[in-house]
Amino acid sequence: MRSEEKTLIPVSIYLASQSPRRAELLRQLGLQFEVLDVSVDETPLVGEAVEACVTRLARAKVEAARRRLGRGSLPPILGADTAVALDQAIFGKPRDRNEALETLARLSGRSHRVLSAVAVSGADALHTALSVSLVTFRAISAAEAAAYWETGEPKGKAGGYAIQGRGAMFVERLDGSYSSVMGLPLYETAQLLRAAGMEVLEVRREE
Repeated sequence: MRSEEKTLIPVSIYLASQSPRRAELLRQLGLQFEVLDVSVDETPLVGEAVEACVTRLARAKVEAARRRLGRGSLPPILGADTAVALDQAIFGKPRDRNEALETLARLSGRSHRVLSAVAVSGADALHTALSVSLVTFRAISAAEAAAYWETGEPKGKAGGYAIQGRGAMFVERLDGSYSSVMGLPLYETAQLLRAAGMEVLEVRREE
């Protein structure tokens, strides 16, 4: 009689991001990785749809890392990008207090989309995937938004909030992927790693 025992195996990849949230999520998958600091202009192109923007930036981060590492045989490189979208507006990381408060005011009491694209380089191709989630905020007062800014949490976060932190108090409903809203869709990431020839979870069969 055969039994199956599933165990996490360590694997080696490059993470083209300094985001501590993405590093935390990769550890959740049991992955071993090396962080690369890459610089990419994250300004949306004129008339660019948010879906195209986040996918382009995820790819650009992988390509920047590849240029830095050279063209030899490399472990997979993973890049990701996340944006918050409301109607036709794209909200990235707030530049300052005023922009963060303005963003929270616009998201207050409404539903917005969070789009996270992930790109993984394989042996001969660059694979991408896109995750789209719908987040509904309760009404947020101006005083609450100002107090939230003072916690320091909105800095460096797409849309000016962190769902894994105090920002969760504003989330009335989430339809989609929690990890994607954090910054890295784990389902899509695992699928792309498989497409790149890597198994995140090894299944061992014993007689």
